[in-house]
Amino acid sequence: MPVAVVIDSTAYLPPELVQAHRLTVVPLTVVLNGAEGLEGVETQPADATVALSARRVTATTSRPAPEQFARTYRRLLDAGADGIVSVHISAALSGTVEAARLAAADLDGRVEVVDSRSAGMGLGFPAIAAATAAEVGADLAGVRDAALAAVARTTVWFYVDTLEFLRRGGRINAAEALVGTALSVKPIMHMPDGAIVLREKVRTASRGVARLVDLAVEAAGDDDVDLGVHHLAAPQRAEALRVALTERFGDRLHDTYVSEAGAVVGAHAGPGLACVVVHRRPEG
Repeated sequence: MPVAVVIDSTAYLPPELVQAHRLTVVPLTVVLNGAEGLEGVETQPADATVALSARRVTATTSRPAPEQFARTYRRLLDAGADGIVSVHISAALSGTVEAARLAAADLDGRVEVVDSRSAGMGLGFPAIAAATAAEVGADLAGVRDAALAAVARTTVWFYVDTLEFLRRGGRINAAEALVGTALSVKPIMHMPDGAIVLREKVRTASRGVARLVDLAVEAAGDDDVDLGVHHLAAPQRAEALRVALTERFGDRLHDTYVSEAGAVVGAHAGPGLACVVVHRRPEG
């Protein structure tokens, strides 16, 4: 049996991709105003949108327990998997990678854990690369290396209506949030080395979308690309992004995946999120 690939729920892959590549998804937990649920199972994007739109809201997230990963790994290995590559949300944002590594430590080197240094399709593209390598017979090290190579070729840019949700969740510092709020600016963020960093500020949502397109083109260089587009309660922004990116990249653009972000990322980014993920295709 080929090497199995495990991801967590923050990849926000379209269901058909999960099925096509036989990916196994381990969900994170989100608590919205006291209601706890597994992301993508018990808590959907619409739940996050409703909760986060309220005047007063509490939103927290938590990693899967190491035993949850251990059960998943044992099930796949017992079913005949030659090994497992487990690709997860940035360790700078979540303890998910740590939990996966704790579980893997007891399995005699049969599980390799990869930090995507990202989320959304920033996690999804490395997982697809790993699964594709597994499908053509790569061994455990080869599947891991395919994921790591895709991590290095993937860049994430995103726009949020306010820095407040990122501040509440501890993903940026209070000073950055204060500056954004005081000037009523619209922040554009990126994730160098897996941490969320304020790149620049724009004045309007439409300018934010346009700037995301410019940054995506800049990140791609001269390469052919695949793109991921995410949003939370902002389908029009996602469609504007998709159309503009398609026009700018032309025949250099291969696959584009559009999906709504789930409750975990939504809890920290807030409604209005628009995100573009650029995966530079390897030559040949």
